[in-house]
Amino acid sequence: MTPHLLPVSGIADEAADDIAGQIATHRELGWNRIELRQIGGKQASTPLLSDAEFEVAVEAIEAAGLHVNAFASAIGNWSRPITEDFEKDLVDLRLLVKRTQRTGAKFVRTMSWVRADVSLDQWRDEAVRRYKVMAPIAGDAGIFLLHENCEGWGGLSPENTREFMERIDHPNVGVLFDIGNTVSYGMDAWNYYTGVKDLIKYVHIKDCRRNPEGGKSGDYTYPGEGHACVREILTDLIQSGYSAGVSIEPHVASIVHLGGGEASPEFRRESYLKYGRALDVLLHGIYGRMGKK
Repeated sequence: MTPHLLPVSGIADEAADDIAGQIATHRELGWNRIELRQIGGKQASTPLLSDAEFEVAVEAIEAAGLHVNAFASAIGNWSRPITEDFEKDLVDLRLLVKRTQRTGAKFVRTMSWVRADVSLDQWRDEAVRRYKVMAPIAGDAGIFLLHENCEGWGGLSPENTREFMERIDHPNVGVLFDIGNTVSYGMDAWNYYTGVKDLIKYVHIKDCRRNPEGGKSGDYTYPGEGHACVREILTDLIQSGYSAGVSIEPHVASIVHLGGGEASPEFRRESYLKYGRALDVLLHGIYGRMGKK
């Protein structure tokens, strides 16, 4: 297929645990970007992955003709309650400043912490306070902290997302819109998208079928096969001039926050390739309808 008008990447640890497998899968898809989360089972945004291990991985990525476009960090994510020591997130951010400078990546995926045993207002206020500490660090480093509509007060609704951004009010904090997280959390995808469209700085591609009984769903699908309006949202984004790119996060074989490794290495790789190719077809269909080749 011809190259995309919209840059395409993927959260590579869903394809393989080791960096060699992650690189090989992206090369087979013909993609030159890679979004890092875990390498060898270690979070690349934390000290768990040593500087030496990180450098070996980056050298392999560069030798293969790829570059790191983003980090799917652990800052504020599903494993970190709002009552936990904030210093852990600051350690990660300081490390990411160095690792983004090494790779040239500008985007860092974040969330706004698990609620724990606090009120909604306390949850919101502490999350906002923390981002206001982190934002100047990101600004000085020339990187962007992008809040994903997932765990955290800021991901409870499009209204919460807007309020969260307004309270932080910093040019280096924006929204990472995960298309499929809407349906997986029991929300309407198009409604969420249109509610935050002007705040979106980057996009993750996921698709999911609704839970027929309402509420959360774990029925993840290939792009365009679920209820997350993937085709419609991508079409609208492209028509609106969005150009920052997208990363796939399939969840059809491996869900990292549920432990990963649910499927064989072969199935993980093949399903990732199938997912990437399905997105290729979907995007080229959009370009064709728009008269762009």
